[in-house]
Amino acid sequence: MFIAILDFRTAATDRPAVLARFDGEAHRVRAMPGNIAFRVYAAREDDVAVAVVHEWDDEASFADYLRSDSFARLSDAIRPMMTGAPVSRRFRADLLETVA
Repeated sequence: MFIAILDFRTAATDRPAVLARFDGEAHRVRAMPGNIAFRVYAAREDDVAVAVVHEWDDEASFADYLRSDSFARLSDAIRPMMTGAPVSRRFRADLLETVA
């Protein structure tokens, strides 16, 4: 499994538009081969912070996402609203179990 966590900040007035962009593209990302989860979070204690958690079958699937039209659309729309450089942490992980 491959996990990527993206953290960035935007102006408080821009955050609703940023979240709406992610909401509008999320179904396409989730439908991509290899996508396990795509979650966007607005920090409750900070009105300018946004986090995106990606889970993919493997690095190749994530790389395909980075080359996709969805990624390009999100990047083009959201980067201008970021107030600083985004931070993306990427992990290789082994799933131990899923508890339901």
